[in-house]
Amino acid sequence: MLLLYPATASLPSSMQLQGSNNSSSSSIKCRRGELHMPLKVMGMAKESSDLTEKVAIAGGLVSAPVIAWSLYTLKTTGCGLPPGPGGSIGALEGVSYLIVVGIVGWSLYTKYKTGSGLPNGPFGLLGAVEGLSYLSLLAIVGVFGLQFFEKGSIPGPLPSDQCFG
Repeated sequence: MLLLYPATASLPSSMQLQGSNNSSSSSIKCRRGELHMPLKVMGMAKESSDLTEKVAIAGGLVSAPVIAWSLYTLKTTGCGLPPGPGGSIGALEGVSYLIVVGIVGWSLYTKYKTGSGLPNGPFGLLGAVEGLSYLSLLAIVGVFGLQFFEKGSIPGPLPSDQCFG
């Protein structure tokens, strides 16, 4: 979000304040006699809601160890996590990957729009989750790359007979 407000900085010599030197006059008279109001452009990040931050923190803190377990299992067995009772572990694994991609995407969008990453959040946890998400993404790329070069493929999102048949 960009905010425009009257500038308080000193003016170039080509411009002079119209009227007296009191602070109530904010118009500027240029050489051509036109009146202009000087504006200062300031970029400010739109604050995310507390609920969004708390959901991202909870999701990120749960997803980081799940992804570590998933990548370890993938590297040692060639398969992802087992489906678990009612598919709950497999679902948690899939949602964890989506959460990490979402947090990294949110961080990159915020970086593009504001020039800085996500805010630290309460107790610095959102910043920690952001860092863990980038590390998780790096580990995902590394392990998936090794899996592809060693086995020729990576496992699909659904359980296969090769792994859990």
